[in-house]
Amino acid sequence: MAEGAVVMEEGREGNAGQDCPDLRVDALRDAVSRLRRALAAHPARLPDRDAAEDELAALDAMARAGEPEVSRLRRSLLLVAGAVGSVSALAPALGELRAAVDGFGEVGVPRQAAGSADVGE
Repeated sequence: MAEGAVVMEEGREGNAGQDCPDLRVDALRDAVSRLRRALAAHPARLPDRDAAEDELAALDAMARAGEPEVSRLRRSLLLVAGAVGSVSALAPALGELRAAVDGFGEVGVPRQAAGSADVGE
């Protein structure tokens, strides 16, 4: 039994030693899964439910493939948010998805750089 515990620890240690992108991909997969479950459980008819489900499937496929393209992640997030963003019951799961996508890069950097140039003029 003690040997089994050692094996488990070795397996965890191997995962913990991997680069940060794996952790970001795991967070993305978890967030996509949570929003998919929340959307499936939401009883109201949503006109863009199919679009949201399709985009969540695309996000899941990108996450499973490995290191996703940041611009594609952001586009998918925008489409999902447009489809379900007005549903307050889905807000926590949508926020988690946004945080997971934000983990792949600073979303506000280009806007801040442009905004700071305007202030200086």
